[in-house]
Amino acid sequence: MLDILYRDDHLIAIHKPSGLLVHRSPIAAQDERFAVQLLRDQIGQRVYPAHRLDRGTSGVLLFALDQATAGIIGKQFEAQQVGKRYLAIVRGHPPVQGIIDHPLRRKLDPVEYNRGIGHGGRDTRLPEDDDIDPESGTLAEGAAGLPARTRFRTLAHAELPYPVDRYPSSRYALVALAPETGRRHQLRRHLKHLSHPIIGDATYGKGRHNRLFQTLFNSHRLLLACVGLRLTHPHSAQPIIIDCPISPDFANVINQLGWSCHVNTLSMSFDS
Repeated sequence: MLDILYRDDHLIAIHKPSGLLVHRSPIAAQDERFAVQLLRDQIGQRVYPAHRLDRGTSGVLLFALDQATAGIIGKQFEAQQVGKRYLAIVRGHPPVQGIIDHPLRRKLDPVEYNRGIGHGGRDTRLPEDDDIDPESGTLAEGAAGLPARTRFRTLAHAELPYPVDRYPSSRYALVALAPETGRRHQLRRHLKHLSHPIIGDATYGKGRHNRLFQTLFNSHRLLLACVGLRLTHPHSAQPIIIDCPISPDFANVINQLGWSCHVNTLSMSFDS
């Protein structure tokens, strides 16, 4: 049973666990459980995802209960009118706060890549390096990428007496994130760009740090969670804020790092 965070006649939001796909995908053809299917079966009606969360990310996942509402909510997300708050555990000690203003190239998933999107440079570039020109829809060598901005605030630090890389100890931080744009893998790529990758990220992170967290804390997930959404109700025009508690597997790592005292300040205010 999925944990329902919010529900009315038009919208429903759940707490998606880490490891659950939003919907069926050829990328993971062997998977048989998806948020769309599980929620549909749970409430007995069709649901329409309003946005995406990566498979490894937990937290607030919003659905519309009819196509008209889905269209309105989709436009809010496209127009960057939905506030999003995330929490992550990252490598190192980032600045107290700041803005990551770093354009991102259009990232293709393997299905898009195999279908020939961006065809013309596939022989010399890896799929994750593909860049689509937003006007022509073709591969654009050397393009600067699409605008992408993320606000962040560092909430807590820890230093563990375990040597990783060339240092005698390892530093980590708890970070609140507020993406102002919605590029694919934006938070994960922005934190990598900042040289503070998210722990548990097999694509953009560091394997040695990921393995340390597996050994010390039995953590085998991406330590990234969507802890809140703010939007305007598509029919009443009233503001809605949907908060999500930290999942037990994420909270376990927070507690073992001695950050439980920060539990009331984990998320970044929408107004900050």
